[in-house]
Amino acid sequence: METTSRVGAQAPDAEGGQQLPFARRTVDGYLKASFPWYGLDEAFTGPRWLMQVGTAADGAVEHGSTGHGDEPSVRSESTEDNERFAVVVTVAANPVRRSADGTGLLEATSVSSAAWLAGVGLLSFTWPGQMDHSLRDDWLDQQTETAWALADDLTGPDWSTLSLPVDGVPTPFHYRESEFGWVLAGSTQAGVHVGAYGRGMSAYGLGFAVIKDIAAYA
Repeated sequence: METTSRVGAQAPDAEGGQQLPFARRTVDGYLKASFPWYGLDEAFTGPRWLMQVGTAADGAVEHGSTGHGDEPSVRSESTEDNERFAVVVTVAANPVRRSADGTGLLEATSVSSAAWLAGVGLLSFTWPGQMDHSLRDDWLDQQTETAWALADDLTGPDWSTLSLPVDGVPTPFHYRESEFGWVLAGSTQAGVHVGAYGRGMSAYGLGFAVIKDIAAYA
């Protein structure tokens, strides 16, 4: 699978399993992107918030996430049924290309890139019940590899097809559910790939649209 760097998208750890597993970012990184950001469309009236952006080796912004609904904590036995959120991942649709300094090649991105980033994002908010904290890193490594394999086989039996509106146009998405939540990924007419993941909110009623003012999420 041709995708963005896996190093830049590692599922972050959460001390004690209670803190948010991402550091809130300012809007500055989002404003540096050369592509449009996507979020849920205007049918969603709940809270919206920024998460983080990912950059290539040359510093160019390649992907980022925006949150909708409850700001999730790491899932535990006490929180698994209480939070309703959906995170939208926007990935620039880039071919294989030379880095800005000409010293190497930057990997291509694809729908699989969006699927993998969404899958890893969902894992970052997941902590299986009865698991010792010392085992979480091993569990995350194993599940991250599984998410990679699933994203690399979007036509496989683990995925179904779901049609959702993107900028008002019905668009096919690859969709899968797990005990941890749901993940989907597809492409837009605006030259980006869109992934999403969530829990407590049904994916079937979602719609996506270009964010007109990313600062409104800050």
